[in-house]
Amino acid sequence: MNAHLQPTGSAYFIAKETSAIESHTLSVLVDNEPGVLARVIGLFSGRGYNIESLTVSETEHEAHLSRITIVTRGTPGVLEQIKAQLERIVPVHRVLDLTVRARDLGQERPIEREVALVKVVSSGEMRAETLRLADAFQAKVVDATVDHFIFEITGKSSKIDQFVSIMKPLGLNEICRTGIAAMNRGSQGM
Repeated sequence: MNAHLQPTGSAYFIAKETSAIESHTLSVLVDNEPGVLARVIGLFSGRGYNIESLTVSETEHEAHLSRITIVTRGTPGVLEQIKAQLERIVPVHRVLDLTVRARDLGQERPIEREVALVKVVSSGEMRAETLRLADAFQAKVVDATVDHFIFEITGKSSKIDQFVSIMKPLGLNEICRTGIAAMNRGSQGM
């Protein structure tokens, strides 16, 4: 077997090698009913697509609608295929590629935010340094004892990544992240 052949178990390798792999944020409006999320996730796993971030919440209570925000990677062709396949799932009302919409509006990316809880266990001088750096990142203390802090930090994923890397040598103990919530700028809705 030729060692240069690309793996065939993933849809990422269907597109020509010349296509660049991009990260896109998709917003999917669905009926809020049991099994919908499993069907959406099944579409991704069954075709070998990876999900980098996933958030879901009911957004229109009276209409029983939920919004799923998915960050995934692929070539432009693969991303179009993902969008088309999502649109065919029955309880899906709308699929919008927020990354493409942002570019159409002359922006680099949609507005993307994430929340994280970060636990840091430290003592002595490290505690003071931990608080100083947390303040620089505008991280809020939501729990504290004599041996630990739990910080809440909100922002772009890159900001959270940087905060986590700075906290590692100071006693980083645990991290919980929400995943990305995203929306395009301007007055037009989904």
